[in-house]
Amino acid sequence: MECSGKDFKIGECDGQKVVDGEVMPLVMTPPEADKSNVASLVSSIEKNRDWFDQMIIKNSAVLLRGFDVRSAEDFNEIVEACGWDDIRYIGPAPRTHIYKRVWTANEGPLSEFIYYHHEMVLFKVHPKKVILYCEVPPPEGGQTPFVPSFKVTERMLEEFPEEVEEMEKKGLKYTFTAPNRNDTSSMRGRGWQDAFGTPDPAEAERRINMMGMEAEWLPDGGVMVIIAPRTLTRVFDGRKGRRMWFNTVVGMYGKEHSSATMADGTEIPEHVVRRCGEIIEEESIDFDWKKGDVLFLDNMALLHGRRPSLPPRKVLVATCK
Repeated sequence: MECSGKDFKIGECDGQKVVDGEVMPLVMTPPEADKSNVASLVSSIEKNRDWFDQMIIKNSAVLLRGFDVRSAEDFNEIVEACGWDDIRYIGPAPRTHIYKRVWTANEGPLSEFIYYHHEMVLFKVHPKKVILYCEVPPPEGGQTPFVPSFKVTERMLEEFPEEVEEMEKKGLKYTFTAPNRNDTSSMRGRGWQDAFGTPDPAEAERRINMMGMEAEWLPDGGVMVIIAPRTLTRVFDGRKGRRMWFNTVVGMYGKEHSSATMADGTEIPEHVVRRCGEIIEEESIDFDWKKGDVLFLDNMALLHGRRPSLPPRKVLVATCK
């Protein structure tokens, strides 16, 4: 399926990589100077919805650059034009609702690195698309690196076939702690009331249970969420049968507010987790944000994170089914 060529021009950006024959990110720019406005962009997406969706699945990441996207309202129009249903974010990251389907990205301190993850990987239902809009590019740092997840699986199987097989067979167990109230000084500072959309502990526990998790209430009023079993890798339709490293072992292993073990409680060897972290970083793809950039990520295929940044930086997000 090919686009007519009248609606988008293929561009380039620093940091692009070719992975298994696919350009990541695929950069799309206005075909002509007078087609850079949001109305033209929305029209182009609406006319080419199926093609645009296939480009995201094929290349895993698509970067719209050079369009005159100025606000959360503009961004929301672009998201709506794609025709995908909204999915509400669930998790510990502090976020603020901005407009309709648009939220702030993780509001944790810009000095901290947000580790690579598939969005909402802990839960039974995940967004298929994560869409990011750069309203204020940072003066330094603050990239949103992403990683082709299948490459991590390939390399881990090469180096640790027995350990990967054991984790795959047993499954994984995670825990994370949601505090009693929001704390934006922490990367995982979203209080359980906000994370689970209710101030009622009984209702929060019911919602936690509905998502296939268990709740353990703590003396300080916070809650420890226990998540098991979860898979190590996943294969999703339409993505060449690739085994995605669809887990958050490295991100949650041995942390102050979280843990990752095998589902039966067996510890995952530290050297395996450490090496996995190195592989993920080696496979990462970076580009510098520009004002007005809109980045579409295939959440089934990519891990993503956030590099430390000097202020100011304002990146907004929408998540879609």
